[in-house]
Amino acid sequence: MRSPIAIVDVDRLDTWTRYRAGLCASCAANCCTMPLEVQVADLVRLELVDPFEAEHEEPKRIAKRLQKVGLIDHFNHKNALFTLARRASGDCHFLHPQTRLCTVYDQRPETCRLHPQKK
Repeated sequence: MRSPIAIVDVDRLDTWTRYRAGLCASCAANCCTMPLEVQVADLVRLELVDPFEAEHEEPKRIAKRLQKVGLIDHFNHKNALFTLARRASGDCHFLHPQTRLCTVYDQRPETCRLHPQKK
């Protein structure tokens, strides 16, 4: 049985779960409630942007289109990072609300693939 859902407040470190060995074995998707920054390659993998658009369109224009349809919340021009939109609950758009499993696991962004990084 999954542990109760814990809401992570990105501005309060005391709500974050510190990584320890085996933590993800009983995943409660805590990390899927935090803002997620992705690059254009991640957007292509998620099929939110097609490869032609990624190669020929400026990231700023891609961001404008994705913001208009509610897929991203923010675009960092300096680093060309897109912050994916989240549900009102704070959950990642791709997190299944009942199972708490990623619905795009095979296409998940690089940030998710690398999480949690051991320090």
